[in-house]
Amino acid sequence: MSRIPALFIGHGSPMNTLEENQYTATWEALGQNLPRPKAILAISAHWFIGSTVVTAMPDPRTIHDFYGFPQALFDYEYPASGAPELAARVAELIKPDWIGQDKDQWGLDHGTWSVLAHMFPEADIPVVQLSINAMKPFDYHLRLGRKLAPLRDEGVLILGSGNVVHNLRLVQWGKPDFGEDWALDFDQAVVDQMAADAGHLSQVLSHPALARAVPTPDHFLPLAYIAGVAAEGEGKAEAFLQSYTMGSLSMTCFSVGMTPA
Repeated sequence: MSRIPALFIGHGSPMNTLEENQYTATWEALGQNLPRPKAILAISAHWFIGSTVVTAMPDPRTIHDFYGFPQALFDYEYPASGAPELAARVAELIKPDWIGQDKDQWGLDHGTWSVLAHMFPEADIPVVQLSINAMKPFDYHLRLGRKLAPLRDEGVLILGSGNVVHNLRLVQWGKPDFGEDWALDFDQAVVDQMAADAGHLSQVLSHPALARAVPTPDHFLPLAYIAGVAAEGEGKAEAFLQSYTMGSLSMTCFSVGMTPA
């Protein structure tokens, strides 16, 4: 089986699940042009907990981890099967680091299914989620990404879902296509680093706009996993969509091993 690309998707609002826009059109095109994976390992910003855990249930539930949205979004279901065998493989790859096997608690949150709803709308590819351990430093997540890289050669799509710039306190609701200068500067620094040497993504942590662009690490850390994957393969990742919304959110997406049209 040929090597599967790895992706980081800037996922934005869960309403993208139900909408048709430039972002969802990009995700749909990705699903149509990617080599079909046998399974998906998703690292979502919205499973940010105090330990490293992988979903290991055969039928993960669709988690509606938000409030204040239309009922249609709460009614949405993404009925992909799980992949306990992939969960076991993930645990094997990251040894001696410990990982829990979640057989009945979590499932698929909107960081995962809002994107997959457009990439693979039939929900016919098994999906496993990996938590982001909030207790670990940046280099831990980069190292786990390196360890997970062999999955690409086993037909698994490694999908990070978050946002390079994500500051909800500074959101400007009336500016859907706008990015503040500091947001553009930080986002571009990340794009440049990923293109030059993804394995040293930690260099952007000294950027002067870091505190505003990444006030909490949850949405940025999924990119560390994709950077680690890239470091074990092509060495770089290409930004194939670079866009901004509401002043303080970046929707930038990256690919490792693929140049999307």
